[in-house]
Amino acid sequence: MNRLIAPETHKIGAISFITPEKIILNDHAPLYWMPKVANETTRIDLYFDAGLRQSKNSVVSMTSSMLLSGTKEKNSTEIHSQLDDLGAFFDIGLSHEGVMVSLFALKGNILEAFEVLMDAIQNASFPEDELQEMKAEKIQNFKININRVSTMAQRAFQQKIFHNTGYAELSEETDLHSIQRKPLQEFHQNHYQKGLTKIAIVGALDEKQVIRISALSKPYCIDQELKFESNFCNEAGPVHLEKDDAVQTAIRIGKTLFNKRHTDFFDMNILSTILGDYFGSRLMKNIREDKGYTYGIGTAIAETGGSGYFLIGSEVGKEHLGDTLKEIEKELARLQNEKVGQDELHLVKNHLFGQILKMSDGPYAMMDLFLSVESYGLETDFYNTYIQRIHDIDSNDLLKTANTYLNWKEMSIISAG
Repeated sequence: MNRLIAPETHKIGAISFITPEKIILNDHAPLYWMPKVANETTRIDLYFDAGLRQSKNSVVSMTSSMLLSGTKEKNSTEIHSQLDDLGAFFDIGLSHEGVMVSLFALKGNILEAFEVLMDAIQNASFPEDELQEMKAEKIQNFKININRVSTMAQRAFQQKIFHNTGYAELSEETDLHSIQRKPLQEFHQNHYQKGLTKIAIVGALDEKQVIRISALSKPYCIDQELKFESNFCNEAGPVHLEKDDAVQTAIRIGKTLFNKRHTDFFDMNILSTILGDYFGSRLMKNIREDKGYTYGIGTAIAETGGSGYFLIGSEVGKEHLGDTLKEIEKELARLQNEKVGQDELHLVKNHLFGQILKMSDGPYAMMDLFLSVESYGLETDFYNTYIQRIHDIDSNDLLKTANTYLNWKEMSIISAG
């Protein structure tokens, strides 16, 4: 090998995605298993139909926070000690769509750790002392966060982007004070004891271990098809929340869009990248590098079960709010009126190819990619279709997409500071 000669570069084509094995728990709840892992690590993800869309935010959030707070047989300390002794740890994620509980352990301990975790979740008793302690913690966190401009802007943005739907509900401090044990127990019974929607396992487990996990999980599986709200339409226009002592102003700009099932998802994702989804993006060059108004600004396309939305987010010096909004509007207009140059488009395409390769590295990443499309009834061919679209898209396509989806007057424009 002559290290003075750079290796040849090759056009990125299709990726051979690994699809997990599928086990049917019932008519509505599958178990997915990715067994080809070259080490002893294991992860189990449990998905419950227990998201914020199902009930009052404060009740849903408190229930998820207290899943491992104790049963009639064990207190919280005993549950956590058992998991610690097995070298296991867990994480709980809550969204509008559902709750995901992730368990991590070595494969020799994963089954025992899963039994401890499942027992704690399904037999959670919500002890009164634990409830009062958790309430005090959440109230204190709320008092701190509610005065942050980022929180103020995000809450207002949520109300505008999900206008006139249940997704727009916000929790207030009075809601936290009024939480009682009985509503938590009722929500737990309805959405955890019969709310398991799927399980994902990554790890070189024995088949007997997977059969055992399946048997333990079946009694708690959901018995109906999942349904998600999709009739979102953001309320356009500017809203400013004044905070006299703020040094910076938080900005959230966006509009209702779609999720992966939409035919324009690929084109919009590529356009979003050009605008603000990598370090060399137009917004970063303009707002950060040229003007010095912020440390960072970015775009994202967020998804819900039945819809999605486009978002621009940043925090700028309070005195630069007006100029920042003008520059953002100008960048949107540029994409609508000027074709993206070939050099910039080539750079963004290479960046996106690199991101796809990075996201598909290894069995854990492969499972995450699979789950990201499986939620929408899609297959992993979605990603190879995306790769081909990155190759094929041109500046005319991007111009058309910008004129369809990046109209300033259709945006919800929130500032707080």
